[in-house]
Amino acid sequence: MFAFTSARERRFWFWALAVTVAIYSTLGLAGALAEVLRERDLLGVAFGVGFLLVVAAIVLSALKTRPGRREVWIALGVAAVYGMVVVRMGIGPAERTHLFEYGLLAVLIHQALSERAKHGRGFGSPAVLAITATALLGWLDEGIQALLPNRVYDLRDVGINALAGLMAIVASLVLARAQRRLGKP
Repeated sequence: MFAFTSARERRFWFWALAVTVAIYSTLGLAGALAEVLRERDLLGVAFGVGFLLVVAAIVLSALKTRPGRREVWIALGVAAVYGMVVVRMGIGPAERTHLFEYGLLAVLIHQALSERAKHGRGFGSPAVLAITATALLGWLDEGIQALLPNRVYDLRDVGINALAGLMAIVASLVLARAQRRLGKP
């Protein structure tokens, strides 16, 4: 039986489940929602909010204590690199949302697995497991789309989902390492 090691781990699993449900619940509505946002000229705003949420999740997951000036600059650098990768990718706005959805999901899963490992109940690398779980959940998302009449299975989206998890975890690990090297716990 799966038992949580702490209330913190339970909260992270709860939020990971909530994000997964939110992602899957839009499967039938995604096209209509994108069209409404496009008509109201809010697609860019929604994209910006998604980007800020993922960057905030990455930074907050990596910086456990109050960051110093150098850490803030490193976090801004990581955010800038993350943003440039997102902007320069040759994909449309609809596919870019995958980067935010699955990036956030990966950070939440990673935090839950890291909390579990901290209490001696982990197995394997939390980062590798989080990336793998995120990729599998993204693949399941595409598999469900194959069954829906107004959606299609796209192997490229499976890759984008996995890439989103990888980018978010790597960014989080870079920030955490920078914090440790600067002498913070």
